[in-house]
Amino acid sequence: MSDEDSELERLKAKRLAEMQQNISTRQEIEKSTSNLQPKETKNPRDILIEHLGFRGLEVLSNAELQFPNDTKTVVEKLSELITSGEITEIIDGGKLLMLFRSIGLNIRMETKINIEQDGKFVSLSDKLSSHSSDDGEE
Repeated sequence: MSDEDSELERLKAKRLAEMQQNISTRQEIEKSTSNLQPKETKNPRDILIEHLGFRGLEVLSNAELQFPNDTKTVVEKLSELITSGEITEIIDGGKLLMLFRSIGLNIRMETKINIEQDGKFVSLSDKLSSHSSDDGEE
């Protein structure tokens, strides 16, 4: 019986050591994650920029220049929705522009129309100005 008792005690000690190691490992992980959390806090604009697609940053920059206070509020709300997981898709410039216009902010964007002429793309304004100068010379 003493052999069985000593075997049981040895198994108990081994299990106790494993449990203590698991607890200390878990505590170290919790400490490291709690130390990382304050460093990972990003400002709302950076969170939004990570989820912007084609021409999204251009629309955001124009909105910030034209309506700085209102844009800041929209950016904060969008970043909250992104961090909570309610918005998971990429927001392109068209969607962002529609959002701003739907809440009454008419963001003005620079519009450029290019046409193909002799195998090159030329802006429509250049094409029209060259046409009018050609007409004036004749």
